[in-house]
Amino acid sequence: MTPENAIHVIREALMAAFWLSAPMLAIGFCVGIVMNLVQVATSLQDSAFSTFPRLAAFLGAFVLLMPWMLNKLTSYTAAVFTDIAKYGH
Repeated sequence: MTPENAIHVIREALMAAFWLSAPMLAIGFCVGIVMNLVQVATSLQDSAFSTFPRLAAFLGAFVLLMPWMLNKLTSYTAAVFTDIAKYGH
């Protein structure tokens, strides 16, 4: 395997990890900002008040995005196994 091939494989793996995690991280970020704004507006500083909505948002996003995530992951895995002969020597 040439260094260029190794860089390509690592780059594709990192991009797949990025695209799989980006929607969940964006949802967590947005819900966190909204919950912090609500806490500032209402002067509530209870940690459970911000934790439970974030967990619920992550769970909902995970359930809704799971088919898309599985599709992305299986297409990436199929592409890696298709090109495995190219990386073998």
